[in-house]
Amino acid sequence: MSDDPSTHRDTPLGRLIKESIQRDGPMTVQAYMARCLWDEPFGYYRRQRVFGASGDFITAADISQVFGELIGVWTGVVWQTVFGAPGSITLAEYGPGRGTMMRDALRAARVVPGFTEAVHPYLIEASQTLSQLQATTLADFRSRATWGAKLDEFSPPAIIVANEFLDSWPVAQWVKTLDGWRIRGVGLNASGQLEFTAIDGDCPHEAFDALLPDAQVGAVVETQRLDRLADALQSLMQRGPVVMLLIDYGHTAAAAGDTLQAVREHKYESPLASPGEADLTVHVNFYDLASTLHRAGLALDGPVTQAEFLGAVGIVERASRLMSANPQRAGEIEAGVARLLAPNGMGSRFKVLAARSPDLPPLPGFRASKVASGAPQQI
Repeated sequence: MSDDPSTHRDTPLGRLIKESIQRDGPMTVQAYMARCLWDEPFGYYRRQRVFGASGDFITAADISQVFGELIGVWTGVVWQTVFGAPGSITLAEYGPGRGTMMRDALRAARVVPGFTEAVHPYLIEASQTLSQLQATTLADFRSRATWGAKLDEFSPPAIIVANEFLDSWPVAQWVKTLDGWRIRGVGLNASGQLEFTAIDGDCPHEAFDALLPDAQVGAVVETQRLDRLADALQSLMQRGPVVMLLIDYGHTAAAAGDTLQAVREHKYESPLASPGEADLTVHVNFYDLASTLHRAGLALDGPVTQAEFLGAVGIVERASRLMSANPQRAGEIEAGVARLLAPNGMGSRFKVLAARSPDLPPLPGFRASKVASGAPQQI
């Protein structure tokens, strides 16, 4: 999205960022994104209402209860068939939002005999505001749920789920200039407004030239610090078997492109327009993600599209049962499922990748398995 400084809003965090740039010079895009999302007290995720119709964006779990229910039954089947139904297992969620997916998952997973007694929900959340909201959402499961802020602070065996989690990890950007590749940052223009700029610093010129030999001036390359996730999974695997399910929007091939975007009140705007008051996200590079996890010693299933995964675990069958049990809401259920599976929308843009300890067998949902049979009829 092009940036028009005349559309920028004067936000408290924006003023602080401008003061920082005036004092210390331009900051990297990675530092800017991190501050916009997590600054204390003005970062975006310090706010109360960011999810759902009254917030700035809607996740798959908000669109249809079927999404969280299928994830829940999938985790129960993984516990039963992959882990061998141990007496205790952690069900962890990275970035649980309002807690909607975890709530729907735990409710639906009751269909798997013994899973409810074995499972210990663990929510990894850095925002105290969101933790309080999650506790309210999970009131029926509050006695078993635990919260933490670190990616590896819980005990294996563990199943980890993460929906729209990595898209909010700050991204480093690199821009091709007339003088070669440079770090992309945020500075001030002559009028004192925020603008993107190229800044000096260590840059992997040779790697980018080899990867994109025909890149034109202005081309942007993005990298995320995915080694932090790999390190956490390695730490967990040293203590027991682990499975992780990652769902996010992104691409599966290495390519140039600026995917940094901002959403405020369900509308896109420039990432520089409302610092601290708009959600900043990027598209996940599943090629880099899979490569990083593979190098860390994890076995992988996928990536596949969201439509492929949800189809494999029985979304059509589950939706049909819900529509039959709730005919007054059949249209709503059908519309929600159609949105999750849309071939030119969420169904193809979102990808699903699973990672597991190398001694565990392949996971359901990445073959022609159906795990949704018998899911509860609650709406």
